[in-house]
Amino acid sequence: MELAALEPLIECYRRQSETLGKQVRLEQALLEVIREQWPLGARLPPHRKLCETLGVARNTLSLAIKSLIGEGYLHTGQGQGTWTRRPHASKTSTTPEASPAPLPLSGRALKVLGGQGASLIQSGAFVPGIPDIARFPMRKWRQLYASVTVPHNALLLSYSSGGYGPLKREIRDFLRRWRNIDCDTQQIIITEGTHHGIELCALALADEGQRVVMESPCYWGARNVFLAAGLKTRRLAWVPGEGHDMTRLPESSVQMAYFTGSHHYPLSVPTSRADKQALCDACQPAYILEDDYEFSGDDHHELLFDPDSSNRLLVGSFSKLMFPGLRLGYLVVPRALAGPMNRLRSEVFREGRMLDQAVLAQFISDGDLDAWYQRIQRDYLGRQQVVHDQLCQVKGVVSVSPPSRGISLCVQLESDIDDQRVAQLLMKEHLIVRPLSPVCSANDSRRGLVLGVGMLAGDSLVNEVARLRRTLESILAMRDIRRQK
Repeated sequence: MELAALEPLIECYRRQSETLGKQVRLEQALLEVIREQWPLGARLPPHRKLCETLGVARNTLSLAIKSLIGEGYLHTGQGQGTWTRRPHASKTSTTPEASPAPLPLSGRALKVLGGQGASLIQSGAFVPGIPDIARFPMRKWRQLYASVTVPHNALLLSYSSGGYGPLKREIRDFLRRWRNIDCDTQQIIITEGTHHGIELCALALADEGQRVVMESPCYWGARNVFLAAGLKTRRLAWVPGEGHDMTRLPESSVQMAYFTGSHHYPLSVPTSRADKQALCDACQPAYILEDDYEFSGDDHHELLFDPDSSNRLLVGSFSKLMFPGLRLGYLVVPRALAGPMNRLRSEVFREGRMLDQAVLAQFISDGDLDAWYQRIQRDYLGRQQVVHDQLCQVKGVVSVSPPSRGISLCVQLESDIDDQRVAQLLMKEHLIVRPLSPVCSANDSRRGLVLGVGMLAGDSLVNEVARLRRTLESILAMRDIRRQK
């Protein structure tokens, strides 16, 4: 491979956040150029040359290459070199085989796949939904794993029954401290993240074909879970300070109303308890589910959730507080539903992850979660201020969500701008954002970009925000970026 072909790798490696370890930065850079730049079957330069060019140790490069070999993006022969490939591609065949005809999918699956979903790119400047995983106290986390993995804790390797008791108690106390919620441990169901909690609610509380009311713009993940469960969704536009669009209320009965908690996602503004209550008064849902996606600790008054109610539920996750790979969350349900929903969870999904639950319980008990979240919230507020100040004056930008202690913010654009095209052009510059319009209803003309601040800090953030502003200004100045009316 010629040196010129290495330039994309060098550039991509330099653009990775310096808060990440060198191995992670190198893996992400290699993965990107293998997918987008280098041809199939290209031979990598000698490892020594790569190390000298990128300024990394041989061991760091070896670990990164080993990881990508395991994922199927590279293959190697002993003493013969390393080549690019694609996952599941034949290691020996040089001629492409005819692709088999795709198997038919269910109508529910096609609905989910036809809308916005999880991006394949989960790393890079401004990727939304990812917290600061580089600064998380992983050393303490590993120590806790060592402390709970002892012979007399062998039961942690078995199925759980309703969740790990100490973790449920810690979550109860955590909700009292941070959300002013006073519930019983019996009301808490341990889930494998927010999506799992929403799925359990859809399975337990609604039958196929029943209606769910959501806000526009909506959280795409929740919408996909409802669609996968065979439920019908109706999105009603919500404008802060103006309320919901009551002209499009469903004519049929509503089984469930879904809201983000005290902080709206993806608009990244405080929600309104009064607006949520007015919508529920109008459509009379059988159940109300709130997704406590992001919160600051002092905004609990905007929650509709009441642990003493008979039809209000709260779902939450530690993925945005800690790191996405944890995949542990909680669902707080009415007392009368606690027993049946716990049994249903065990019957359909089974239960496990006891080691993870034990480690998380100890992490919270030791005060590490509170200390981490207080610290990182202050950091997020400062980072959001940097992004806000740079982007709010860009021509074509209508508004930027006010700085908050969360990991996401929203840049609203003029309504005739093609935000999906803008996001595509930004991605070519390795600036990863999500367009707003795909999660808006047909009669909601808002356009914008959803950004994250979890992957950047310090000088890297300042430099990347400046680059984002310059690139966005250039894109928005293009004539063909405007939608045809």
